[in-house]
Amino acid sequence: MLINQSYELQFQVHDDEKTICFHPLHYAVLPLLNSHNIQHRFCDKITISSSESEPVIVIGDGTSGTLTTTDPNGVVNVYNNGDIAWTLASTALVWIMIPGVGYLYSGLLRRKNALGQMYMSIMVLAVVSFQWFFWGYSLTFSETGSKYIGNLKYFSNPQTEYFALKGVLDAPSMGSTRIPALVFCVYQLMFAAITPMLAVGALAERGRLGPLPIFVFAWSTLVYDPIACWTWSANGWSFIMGGLDFAGGTPVHISSGTAALAISIYLGKRKGWGTERLSYKPHNTSYIILGTALLWFGWFGFNGGSALSANLRAAQACIVTNLAASVGGLTWMLWDHRLEKKWSAVGFCSGAISGLVAITPASGFVGAPAAVLFGVMAGTCCNLATQLKFLFGYDDTLDIFASHGIGGIVGNILTALFAQASVAAFDGITVIPGGWMDHHYIQLGYQLADSVAGVAYSFTMTTIILWVMHFIPGCRLRLGEDVSEEAQAVGMDDYDMGEFAYDYVELEQELTGKDKDALLGVTTGGREPHHHMHQHPSHHDSPGESSSVEERKEVASSVAGAQLRTTLGGFSQMLQAFSDQ
Repeated sequence: MLINQSYELQFQVHDDEKTICFHPLHYAVLPLLNSHNIQHRFCDKITISSSESEPVIVIGDGTSGTLTTTDPNGVVNVYNNGDIAWTLASTALVWIMIPGVGYLYSGLLRRKNALGQMYMSIMVLAVVSFQWFFWGYSLTFSETGSKYIGNLKYFSNPQTEYFALKGVLDAPSMGSTRIPALVFCVYQLMFAAITPMLAVGALAERGRLGPLPIFVFAWSTLVYDPIACWTWSANGWSFIMGGLDFAGGTPVHISSGTAALAISIYLGKRKGWGTERLSYKPHNTSYIILGTALLWFGWFGFNGGSALSANLRAAQACIVTNLAASVGGLTWMLWDHRLEKKWSAVGFCSGAISGLVAITPASGFVGAPAAVLFGVMAGTCCNLATQLKFLFGYDDTLDIFASHGIGGIVGNILTALFAQASVAAFDGITVIPGGWMDHHYIQLGYQLADSVAGVAYSFTMTTIILWVMHFIPGCRLRLGEDVSEEAQAVGMDDYDMGEFAYDYVELEQELTGKDKDALLGVTTGGREPHHHMHQHPSHHDSPGESSSVEERKEVASSVAGAQLRTTLGGFSQMLQAFSDQ
C-alpha cells in the first residue's frame, strides 16, 4: 500500500551529484533545500525554488499524461493521469466486492435469513462512508498522528484540519506522490467499508439489525482506523518496525475475522447448535458462486490497486492474486472430496476466498511460484480451521474467523518467508530487505508481532464495544431470551425487517412443514457444516423439545399464512381494477 522503506533520491546541484535518503511524506520540506534542479530517477522532473516567499514544487515534466494543480499556498503538483485512472478503476472494483460479500453470505444461509446479509452490505457501506468523511480518513492517514492513531491536523499547516475532509484536496497523498490525496482517500474508503461487512456476517441468524449502524461506526473508529494507521501510515509502529502488508492482511482480514469471533461468542449459540438439526446444505449455491465471482473480480483492484500506480508491480499483484485463488479453491475442494466423494462448488468457492485472503498481505512482495504455496496452505489451514468452533464451543455461523482470521495469519507468516526485494522493486521505488528468501530472517518476527497485535487488539476492542452497547437501552445486538427462539423460527428477515428475499409461497412452504430443517431450527450457514455434524450427538428429539417445536411451527405457519393471504388479496384487487377498466 505504501512504500515501506525510505528510498534514495539522486539529484544534481550544479555539477556535483549527491544522494540523500528520502521519504515521500517529506516532500513538504523540499522548499527548504537550496537546490535548483533535482533529477529523480523515477520521476521525470522535480524542480524546487530556493525562494522562501514563493515555494514551488514541480513533480513531472508537464507533458501529456500528467495533471497539474496549484494549491492555495501556491505549490504546484503534477500527477500521472494513468495512475489516477488505475486507482479510480480499482476503487470501483473494490466497491463491487461489498455487495459480493452480501451475496456470498446470503447464499450460505437459509432463505428466511437471506435478505439481511444483502441489506447489511449496502447499509455498512453507507455508515462507513459517513464515518470516513467525518473523521475516519483523518484518524488513519493524517501525517501528524502518533504511532497508533492519527489526528485531525494537516501536516503542512497545523491550522488546516483533515476533519470532514477539509484539508484533503489535491495535495500529494501519503500513499503516493503520483496521485492526489482525494483519489487516495476514496480508494482507502472502500477498504474501510468492506472490513466491517466481513465481520458483521457473524450476526447471521440471531443478531439484531437495528443497532448495527452504531456498532459499525464505533468499530470502524476504534478498531479499523488504529490498525490501518499503524500498518500503513508512515508514522505507524508496524510500518516503522518493518512489517510487510501490501493490501490488508492485518487491517482487513485479521481484524474482521477476529471481530467475527468476538461477536459469535457474545451472541452465544443458536437453538440446536451442534446437533443434526443444523446440518444442512446452503440454500442458494448460485448466490455463493456469484458472490465469489464478484469478490474474485474485485480483488484485482484490492491487491493490484494497492500499488497506487499502473506499473509492473500492480501487474505482478494481479497475477499472484489470481493464482492463489485458483489453487486455494482446488485445494479446499480436494479436502472436501476426501470426505464425501463429491465435487463441491461451495468448497471450491470457500477455498478461493481463503487463497485470496492469504495472498493479500503478500501480493506486492512475492513471485508467482510462491503464490501456489499460498493457495495450498490457505486452502488446507482454513478448511481445517472450520473445526475450531466445535473444539472450543463457539457458534461462528459463516466460519468467518476460519477464513479471514486464520487466512490472514497464514498470509502474514508466509509473507515473511517468501517476500523478495526484487519483486517489491517492480514499481521502481520500493526498497525492502525482503524475507527469508533474501536471508532477512527477522522479518518473521515482525510479521508475527503485527499479527498477534491485530488479533489481540481487535478481539479486545470488539468485545468492549459489544458489552458497552449491551447496557445501553435499545443498542444491544443480542436478541432477548424471550424472543430469540421465535425470531429464529420465523427468520430474522421477517422478525427484524418484515421483508423477504424471495416470494411468499416459498417462505410459506419453508415455515409450515415442507422443509424439515426449517422447522427444527436455524441453520449454521457454515461453509461445509455436514463435515462436522457427525461428531456431535443429536438431541433434537429429547423430551421437552417437541412442544417448543410445535409452538414455533404454529407461529411460523400463522405468520406465513397471513402474509400469503395479504399478498393474494393484493393481486386480486389488482386484477379487479384491470377488469373494471
